[in-house]
Amino acid sequence: MTAARLASISVDLDSLPHYCRIHGLPETLLDERARTLIHRVAVPRFLELLAEVGVPGTFFVIGEDLESDPGAADGMRRSHAAGVEVASHSHAHDYALTRRGPDAIAEDLARADAAILKAVGVRPSGFRAPGYTLNADLYAATVAQGYQYGSSAFPAAPYYAAKAAVMGALAALGRPSRSVLDTPRVLLAPRVPYRPDPAQPYRRGSGPVLELPMTVTPVVRFPFIGTFATTLPRGTMRAAYRTCRADAFFNFELHGVDVLDATDGIPPELVRQQRDLRTSATKKVERLRSIFQWLKDDFDVVTLRDAAGRLSATL
Repeated sequence: MTAARLASISVDLDSLPHYCRIHGLPETLLDERARTLIHRVAVPRFLELLAEVGVPGTFFVIGEDLESDPGAADGMRRSHAAGVEVASHSHAHDYALTRRGPDAIAEDLARADAAILKAVGVRPSGFRAPGYTLNADLYAATVAQGYQYGSSAFPAAPYYAAKAAVMGALAALGRPSRSVLDTPRVLLAPRVPYRPDPAQPYRRGSGPVLELPMTVTPVVRFPFIGTFATTLPRGTMRAAYRTCRADAFFNFELHGVDVLDATDGIPPELVRQQRDLRTSATKKVERLRSIFQWLKDDFDVVTLRDAAGRLSATL
């Protein structure tokens, strides 16, 4: 009997201040409501969408949001009660986390775990790095924290090139991005689940923390992520989906902003820079509903924790 093919749907709950940092904009643009939009508006929309389609999901939450916003902690408790996995997206979502050294990295991850444990009553099983950037120090910290899996590798050549171009343009304008460009070695990382080499985690090895890369297409490695799924023509995404449909594991990654738009109270300065916010939330949700259904029809959709548990025996 052939093993069932697996898929997971995960959402990075990056709050809007982090988008200001990416685009070199002052965080003072955001009022208190805008700062909490991801947890107060996007999370309920995703919970409703997942329940409607009848599939589970994984939320990657930032620890400091749980500490500073009681609404965020309450939302994660409700998410956990609804069967959504709550995983770690670090404590401070520091884009330069890999450059902070082993002690600072370990402290960040431990603090995030403590915040998640306090909020939902369960320690996280998995981790996704801020900005998808992974190195030996960060991988070692995930091992020390006892994570079952990581999901940070994003070997998407078009994304890497676009990110480098945007960061260069912002620097030229005198408002440098606080994002960090990963090593080009990420582009050679496996596009399927693997056990990393602890010294070079974008290579295969025998590390104890399983890596579940985000889905990119074969050959050109076009990223199948929420930003493109909600804004590109449906036919384009359907064609990209077909190239990945035979994969043993499909890891569909999204962000909270993928169900928000300009009418949700986002400052126009940020909307001008984050162009996907110009697409209506209604249209985005409709598109995501279709893609979630594609996954449900073709795969056994599970949380990343459950996917790691089932894949570990074969890797």
